[in-house]
Amino acid sequence: MPRLGTVVGVIVALVVIGLLLRWTFGHQRNLAVPTDDPDDPVATGLLTEVSRAPGAEAAGVLRDRLRAAGIRATVSRSDDGGYAVLVFPRDVGDAKVVLSGSPE
Repeated sequence: MPRLGTVVGVIVALVVIGLLLRWTFGHQRNLAVPTDDPDDPVATGLLTEVSRAPGAEAAGVLRDRLRAAGIRATVSRSDDGGYAVLVFPRDVGDAKVVLSGSPE
């Protein structure tokens, strides 16, 4: 049978570990909630719009053309009802060249 000192020591150790974990991985309620970037009017984060299409299917065709050329692209619905084709900033030049070419 374990001694009383051993049981108390284990309980104290668990409490200390629990408090350290709470302090380390707590909810951080004192931190400010991130707000939208005022320099990004369309709130697309790291992505840049390279084209706009009136419908989802047309935007999907443009996105697929970019992906076939090896450029990562995505589609986002715009506030005006259209669809924006978005790529990373380093791919903007290549994406514009691909999209300006004739359809294959």
